[in-house]
Amino acid sequence: MTIETIPTAPIDGQVPGTSGLRKTVSVFSAPGYLETYTQSILNAISPQGAVLVMGGDGRYFNRAAMASILRIAAANGVARVIVGQNGLLSTPAASHLIRKRGANGGLILSASHNPGGPKGDFGLKYNIANGGPAPEAVTDAIVARASQITHYTMTTEDAPDLSECRETQLGDMVIEVVDPVADYVALMEELFDFDSMRRMIADGFTLRFDAMHAVTGPYATEILERRLGAPAGSVINAIPSEDFGGGHPDPNPVWAKPLYDLMLRPDAPDFGAASDGDGDRNMILGRGIYVTPSDSLALLAANAHLVPGYRNGIAGVARSMPTSAASDRVAARLGVEAFQTPTGWKFFGNLLDAGRVTLCGEESAGTGSNHVREKDGLWAVLMWLNILAVRKCSVAELVRDHWAQYGRDYYSRHDFEGISTDAATRLMDRLVANLPALPGQQAGELTVTGAEDFCYTDPVDGSVSTGQGVILTFDGEARAMLRLSGTGTQGATLRVYLEQYAPPGSAHDQDTQTALSKVIRATHDLAQIEHFTGRHAPDVIT
Repeated sequence: MTIETIPTAPIDGQVPGTSGLRKTVSVFSAPGYLETYTQSILNAISPQGAVLVMGGDGRYFNRAAMASILRIAAANGVARVIVGQNGLLSTPAASHLIRKRGANGGLILSASHNPGGPKGDFGLKYNIANGGPAPEAVTDAIVARASQITHYTMTTEDAPDLSECRETQLGDMVIEVVDPVADYVALMEELFDFDSMRRMIADGFTLRFDAMHAVTGPYATEILERRLGAPAGSVINAIPSEDFGGGHPDPNPVWAKPLYDLMLRPDAPDFGAASDGDGDRNMILGRGIYVTPSDSLALLAANAHLVPGYRNGIAGVARSMPTSAASDRVAARLGVEAFQTPTGWKFFGNLLDAGRVTLCGEESAGTGSNHVREKDGLWAVLMWLNILAVRKCSVAELVRDHWAQYGRDYYSRHDFEGISTDAATRLMDRLVANLPALPGQQAGELTVTGAEDFCYTDPVDGSVSTGQGVILTFDGEARAMLRLSGTGTQGATLRVYLEQYAPPGSAHDQDTQTALSKVIRATHDLAQIEHFTGRHAPDVIT
């Protein structure tokens, strides 16, 4: 094996956000950019003799990027790389493979729900040995290495083709190409009662799953159609494409609108779902009803005992700070712990490893459990199907029964996209500076009862994360949370999360935006959103 050393230097902006480093394809594919960041990761993790898992969502530039990463890994003494066939591997499947094979970590090539194609986005993140995203200590080490880098090393030999499941060599490094679906499906069969779901479908239960031209297509086709017996065509947009069919692979009512519109029709299937670019997010619908991710987490927690893998109950529930408090109410009734963490799945890892929680969720359509250390879109779909098979009711009936018992948390997220970074920063800085004076202040029809710049102390290792977003609480059990997104690649995105609790016995059938109207006005007034952004209304409402 011949190794070449290529001079490089620190590159501005190589600082990962909440889920790895994401940039446009044009940035990532610039000469030396991917290579410099990959070398920085390896410099931070002691790669000599390591076993790594690698895979991605199939987006544009994945193949070329994997070829370069393999050449760098071989030159840096990595012993083995386990990679999905054709480079495909969903993020939850990668997490499972890291754990099952006892790998040192993994490299996941994805920008998740961001658009793909030559003019789209690309991403690279490192997952640690527990299968979860790198915690802040590891991320900080990568950033430190990136700030000091002087060169990267590569083999002169080209990386092998990844289209066949087999073992090959690149220098002294073994490259093992595996079926990306098989191990994940086997895990799902351990967790869920496939027989009860098969019977439900055989009895006439209908479903539609939109893979959004992304990585979950092969997984959903194998499980929902081949294993559970859903008719062919139940999984749509099932073939992964480099530009996600020209769409935006984000499973929400805006970007999965055809499915959303279908499910609101009187002749809709019984169940609808979608997943995103790398398979870690989900959208759940029933005939005539959309289930918010916050409600989905709460419902799964309340009914988890009906599913074989969780029959002994759950240890606790964790949610990200912007996620509604619906799951907290379930945890309280079950007598288990409830945690509020910063945004980013990495913050759930310690809680899961310590056995403090079993289920986790984020308002951004991420739900998961202790079966892996990533959120898992298809797992959430199977949880819902298994629960419906046992409860023998519709999605709408299940949701309304839950609201009757626990009350409803009306909830919505308002995104102000592509605003100037300077304006977004000034808005947040001003709001944070004013927090001490806000309690007791009148805002529209509401009174502020609390205001904080969210700071999280990890209950397992004691690590502290500051500046994680602003939480405003109001009388009448209303909340608003504001933070700047860490997943975009253009300008800044201000996310405003809005919540209004309606207890059992009150109206649960209002229009969501109407129910939230008072907290919307109060939040806009306090944050001066129009003044700083120039926007009268959000770009996206979910």
